[in-house]
Amino acid sequence: MAFGDLTNLADVKAWLQTGTAPFPATDDALLARLITAASGFIQTWLHRPIPSADWLEVRDGTGGQRLVLANVPVTAVLSLTIDGLPIPPAPPDGGFGPGYTVTATELALRGFVFTRRPQNVIVTYTAGYESVPPDIAQACIELVCQRYKERSRIGEVAKSRGASETVTLSQKDISDDVKTILAQYRATAPVSPFTRMLAPSATDPALLAAAL
Repeated sequence: MAFGDLTNLADVKAWLQTGTAPFPATDDALLARLITAASGFIQTWLHRPIPSADWLEVRDGTGGQRLVLANVPVTAVLSLTIDGLPIPPAPPDGGFGPGYTVTATELALRGFVFTRRPQNVIVTYTAGYESVPPDIAQACIELVCQRYKERSRIGEVAKSRGASETVTLSQKDISDDVKTILAQYRATAPVSPFTRMLAPSATDPALLAAAL
């Protein structure tokens, strides 16, 4: 299972199985490739990654005390600097000392501001899901199966069944029910790729691939 995949081969084959006999292994390599492709398609459509990873963002200071981060849910802030000044976490005991606090979506400052300057805020943090939410995994399974079954009718818009019946084939890249499942996770606006990048860490896909 490749880093970033939203489901696995066993679950896809279980969904494709229609009888009591296990789905054959003949197309395992094809299905694995479709899983990776469908996972990438879904995350592009969502404007956000799903698996947990460490991220680095370079942002323009807003002049305020709140900053919405590009990836959610945020689970940890690893470092924060403003104009080169390291900002510590605020006291965790409910005190009013200066520093930052973090929610699942944003940073908030106490005693500091995000000075209004270009590219002066640098934050590294961990965000994403340790395990793929079940409804996203199911949406990926259904998209993979859709792509798998459609490969025998690429480019077709209709098919005749006998002399008097014609079936119209769907040309949608993603079905309405899958879109409904995914819509609740979709970012309201895409973030520029120049704003965020994977931080060099143990969750970096390149490092994970090298270790396998």
